[in-house]
Amino acid sequence: MRFATYRLASRHGLAVADKAGTYRGLLTEHASYPGTLESLVAKGEVALRAAAETLVRTGEAVDLGVVKLEQPLAAHGKIICVGLNYADHASEASMKAPDYPTLFARFPSSLIAHDEPIVRPRVSDKLDYEGELVAVIGKRGRYIPRTAALSHVCGYSIFNDGSIRDFQLRTPQWTVGKNFDNTGPFGPVFVSADELPPGAHGLKIETRLNGRVMQSATTADLIFDVATLVALISEAMTLEPGDLIITGTPAGVGAARKPPVFMKAGDICEVEIEGIGILRNPIADEAAATADAA
Repeated sequence: MRFATYRLASRHGLAVADKAGTYRGLLTEHASYPGTLESLVAKGEVALRAAAETLVRTGEAVDLGVVKLEQPLAAHGKIICVGLNYADHASEASMKAPDYPTLFARFPSSLIAHDEPIVRPRVSDKLDYEGELVAVIGKRGRYIPRTAALSHVCGYSIFNDGSIRDFQLRTPQWTVGKNFDNTGPFGPVFVSADELPPGAHGLKIETRLNGRVMQSATTADLIFDVATLVALISEAMTLEPGDLIITGTPAGVGAARKPPVFMKAGDICEVEIEGIGILRNPIADEAAATADAA
């Protein structure tokens, strides 16, 4: 199942791809509207499948290039990010590959949707990209064994962990540099786990800046794969439906290049993951983005 959350004028909707690849959706006011994706994820796989059947049967064709795509799920739960989870990225950062996942948190205020501008703040010109796979938790659990971990993952999406590098490195932990407003694109769609290899293993991941390939790897290169991350994180905290695990980025980030390459207003950044899609966002300066929103 491939779901898209969208807006048409001021109305919100949910769509799913049918067997031909056409998205069919319903707006919230329709009597058969099945609910938000986050509510369906919380209810489980049976609810997701029933919603998909309803949308295919009664929904209207939706052109994702015309409607305004929103974040696939509203991020009301935990947003857990993993740093240095590709050995080549740890190496380019002059850091040792970790023996335990390097975890940090994102907050919902930093997230944006597909096609929305990543905002370069007025206090820094060191806005960097990081293409990443997102695992979405679908079943509650604590102390989840690795052998059962993937049964707690309901699907996957794409993230661009936009990072303000100078702020990130001002402190031993990375919270501030990873949580500037409007720096974390998430989307464009949610793909159920059964559509991809177990653990989304072996998928090509590529980040492009203005069409130039900056990162190119495969999720087979993850140091800690999705099952391991779910198991280890659940030792510390209960994972809930709708929680996001953002699994880390491969080598090629702008800060590690010589000379460094940082994103600026007018740029276009794309993250593509095989079997999921392309997350595309323009870059805008904070003043211009604020003026546009006013």
